[in-house]
Amino acid sequence: MRWENLSPQSEHSRADAALFGADAVTVRTFDTPEFRGITFHEIRARSIVNRVPGASRMPFEWTVNPYRGCSHACVYCFARKTHSYLDLDTGLGFDSQIVVKVNAPELLRRQLGSRRWLGEHIAMGTNVDCYQRAEGRYRLMPGIISALRDHANPFSILTKGTLILRDLDLLKQAAEVTDVGISVSVGFLDPGLWRTVEPGTPAPERRLEVVRVLGEHGIGCGVLMAPVIPFLSDDPAQLRATVRAIAAAGATSVTPLVLHLRPGAREWFMAWLAQHHPHLVRRYERLYADGAYAPKWYQRRITRQVHELAEEYGIGPTRAGTQRRIRPPGPEEPMPSGPTQLTLI
Repeated sequence: MRWENLSPQSEHSRADAALFGADAVTVRTFDTPEFRGITFHEIRARSIVNRVPGASRMPFEWTVNPYRGCSHACVYCFARKTHSYLDLDTGLGFDSQIVVKVNAPELLRRQLGSRRWLGEHIAMGTNVDCYQRAEGRYRLMPGIISALRDHANPFSILTKGTLILRDLDLLKQAAEVTDVGISVSVGFLDPGLWRTVEPGTPAPERRLEVVRVLGEHGIGCGVLMAPVIPFLSDDPAQLRATVRAIAAAGATSVTPLVLHLRPGAREWFMAWLAQHHPHLVRRYERLYADGAYAPKWYQRRITRQVHELAEEYGIGPTRAGTQRRIRPPGPEEPMPSGPTQLTLI
């Protein structure tokens, strides 16, 4: 394995430091297959705990996002727009130009120890996945969870990554002293759809295994059935199969969320749709004619169907103290003007 360093003292790196709001930038590439084609911008961030815009409408006010950009490469990801704030491409650039806040654990520990910090809930995974592939290399989450544990600070994590099981012992330790909520995102089971629309993520079955393992170790885990993709994963038989699998994994709750297409994500998703399902382009243009969200009648129909299936398969209510609903947006995104929906990673 080989890292290629591009000098942090270069004019390019100094410009990047100003752009990223950081003290230093080192650009690295990694030549192993899992990181081929990905560039990492290592920064020493100046802050790590961010207040959520419009927090009065949210179940939490604060987020921690150790990464920007995401190698999960989900074509619908709402956070794509945030890369434009860094003058980076919101398409392939979002998937392959990953900003890593290498000092995130120490910054968080310092923040939690401040007299001004009131011990409020911190949500993670609300912008991009904190357990994306980069976490296997940088290992920021163990330090973050340890700091939260040591200060008995409540937190929640939303992820599509199986790497969270690496930190199972830390999560169990944290759950002994504070409220810990874990949610795993699984919108559908179709392997063909998964490979094209979420190409960098673990398979849905592997994510459901995370739910099962966490439950076996006493950590209740909910599933965000997100996104339900119109005309591709919303057939009644598909919804039934997905809810049945979620129930079999032992999820404490299931929350269905219909695909929403905010600027940045909309353009990238529609290009994907034109390539893979061109016959659906006109139907999408009509369905999303009024903005980022599908019509309320459609959202209500999906929600009703999934809730009925959840009741049929015995998915119980969320257990107090083990689960929080995580809603958009991430700290870099403005509040949507449409209905509030869960942030997807």
